Amino acid sequence: MNTAQPRRVRPYPEAASSLIGAELEQVEHRLVELLGSREPRLSEIAQYLVCSGGKRVRPAVAIFVFRACGGESLTDIIDAAVALELIHSATLLHDDIIDGSDFRRGNDSALRKYGLADTLVTGDFLFCRAFELCARFEERVIRWAAEACVSLTEGEILQARFRHNAAVTFDDYMEIITRKTASLFRQGARTGAYLGGADPNTVEKMAACGFAVGLTFQMVDDLLDVAGNEDRIGKPVGIDLRDGNPSLPVVLALPHDAELRSLFEKREPTPADIGAALARVRRSGVLDQVRTLAVGHANHARAAMEIIAPSVYRDSLLDLIDQLVERVS
Repeated sequence: MNTAQPRRVRPYPEAASSLIGAELEQVEHRLVELLGSREPRLSEIAQYLVCSGGKRVRPAVAIFVFRACGGESLTDIIDAAVALELIHSATLLHDDIIDGSDFRRGNDSALRKYGLADTLVTGDFLFCRAFELCARFEERVIRWAAEACVSLTEGEILQARFRHNAAVTFDDYMEIITRKTASLFRQGARTGAYLGGADPNTVEKMAACGFAVGLTFQMVDDLLDVAGNEDRIGKPVGIDLRDGNPSLPVVLALPHDAELRSLFEKREPTPADIGAALARVRRSGVLDQVRTLAVGHANHARAAMEIIAPSVYRDSLLDLIDQLVERVS
């Protein structure tokens, strides 16, 4: 029997704790229930990652949309939100393997702590737990979750094609984050609206809102990896450059800087290489362009929400979008 207690995770944004704090607490408890396994090693690795302080932004968006669309009974949306977080967590384990990452959320990565084989299997375990939850829903909800997972895997392969590849374009970047990040946000918001009883048009508007929130989230994250304060964001900057992942500031700066292209293509960049590349990106003038793009997608998300009647939940989802953008203001 699994007796571990859920670690209290600070929701993102902080305003969520007062309005949907009870719902997010239910998400935490349900997560811990589902991390239990007859093999203690699986539970240990899953808990190490899932209970390590994630922001729970995907569950928060789904729950806000559900509430804003008039949803009341929590059983279904809690399970849907937990499935989202399990899918996301599974991809983090697999990403760390692909990138060879030593750190995650300020701690040793599961890969570094537990090894490749057990980390890989634990990612599979989390995917299975997610679809164990999804199996109790009707066919369309299961299909939406499956579509998000297919997009995630395709996005991972696409990103790998452009890792350390200075030929990557802005269109390539948008396709990568559409599949890897925005797809899960889109299906989470779509599911939240559907379970909240929204009409088909509103369901699709909320899917568009979630998609735009996902794009904003990723662009902000990319900007912070170049220009963020390490103490504030809780992780080192330059991780994407180290791993050769085409983040937005790098993609925009590459065509105009031969030295940056050379640094980006290095398979094993030194700390000095990463520092030099970061400096070149910061001096390139692209950071304001990244902010403008992130704000544009945030505005698309806000516009999609106009179809929903005013409520405290709608206002809080708007606040979440504002706070995403404020991280880089």
